Amino acid sequence: MRRRLVSFALHAVLVAGAVATLAPLLWMLSLSFMPAGEATALPPRLLPSAPTLESYRALFVRLHLARAFASSALLAAAITVLSVAVNALAGYAFAKLRFPGRDRLYRTLLAALVVPGQVGMLPLFLMLKEMGLVNTYLGVIVPGLASVFGIFLMRAYCLAIPDSVLDAARVDGASELRVFSSVVLPLCRPVLVTLAIFTFMGSWNDFLWPLIVLTDEERHTLPVALANLLGEHAQDLELMMAGSVLTVLPVIVLFALFQRQYIESIASGSVRG
Repeated sequence: MRRRLVSFALHAVLVAGAVATLAPLLWMLSLSFMPAGEATALPPRLLPSAPTLESYRALFVRLHLARAFASSALLAAAITVLSVAVNALAGYAFAKLRFPGRDRLYRTLLAALVVPGQVGMLPLFLMLKEMGLVNTYLGVIVPGLASVFGIFLMRAYCLAIPDSVLDAARVDGASELRVFSSVVLPLCRPVLVTLAIFTFMGSWNDFLWPLIVLTDEERHTLPVALANLLGEHAQDLELMMAGSVLTVLPVIVLFALFQRQYIESIASGSVRG
């Protein structure tokens, strides 16, 4: 009986936490379908009286937000693919390859974790300016090609791969690149998915760096475009909620598609630890 009570209490707490987490998202979704002015009515409404897509139509037709959405999708996809590839290669090299200064270089990279990213934005911007990459998509993509967190995550996972597996592939005549692509990457699939999700979320939601680098309004990403709309349409709450839904939706869909691999990565990491 006591065990049932404990189990019931635990599930009740979990359900309450899930409801508290989902309630703001569901209300945001409901507000985005409300007619103009209904979101600010008193008492507040939980559901729209007459659901409408007018806010979404205004974003894409009148305010041309489709261009910003496409820019964000392009940049997030490019940064995710390239960053996962570079971080995987670097993490494998730090974990399994021996070269002079490896441990010292890795400790230097870890020390960079304590430095706020905003500190390096000015020198990074000046470097990109000298390279002629300001106001280009490459100016957003290049700084995201590698991250200390990604290298750290990949190295920690690669350390758990037995050296005997890699040595067996080398004895069979596989090159180091073949060992990485045919042996290491399949074994690292869960952590690669996890890293891809985190990278996509970070690049999709990034506001400050695209705001600094992309000076042309036609190249603005979705968070920057929505911030610009806030000044002109601050009272149009339904429009702002529709824009927020567009920002959150791709991340939720991505996590829903790859949640099994994400959970597998967490579980395998706890077992390895």
